[in-house]
Amino acid sequence: MKAKDADILIIPGYTNSGPDHWQSRWQARLSTARRVEQAEWRKPVCEDWVATLAEAVNEAERPVVLVGHSLGVATAVQAIPLFRKPVAGAFFVAPPDVANPEVRPRHLMTFGPYPRDPLPFPSIVVASRNDHFGSFEAAEDIAGAWGAQLLDAGNAGHINAEAGFGPWPEGSLTFARFLSRL
Repeated sequence: MKAKDADILIIPGYTNSGPDHWQSRWQARLSTARRVEQAEWRKPVCEDWVATLAEAVNEAERPVVLVGHSLGVATAVQAIPLFRKPVAGAFFVAPPDVANPEVRPRHLMTFGPYPRDPLPFPSIVVASRNDHFGSFEAAEDIAGAWGAQLLDAGNAGHINAEAGFGPWPEGSLTFARFLSRL
């Protein structure tokens, strides 16, 4: 699949992705990419975020490819039962450990626990070994349950602009390879 043949849904996490974040850069570069805009970025409500994403998927004109970061990953997997249109694949980056009572801010836990059923579409989970929102082991466990390919990003923090992942050329190449296999 080529990017032009898909509706690429950018699903940011808590507080949205700023202009220097790799998700914002990809959205600007990919003509069929659009951001799933949430009404409240700083006080996320799981049911609201899930409903907004499901609506975006169900309105899609082409096969959907999900690109979730952080809480966007949790939103996507919680929304799967509401999808009425096909999802071709998902590229998930830095999933937070929403089942960990130590995670901050605490309202991230309202998005968990993650469903453990295999995902009904091909997926990749990119995880860091020093992400303060979730351990590599938790990401490895959930990727295994989902049947997702796990990519070890090394010590990459939360894989966001603050951690130095604005342009993120390696991520862009990995996403392009993933798309080509769909």
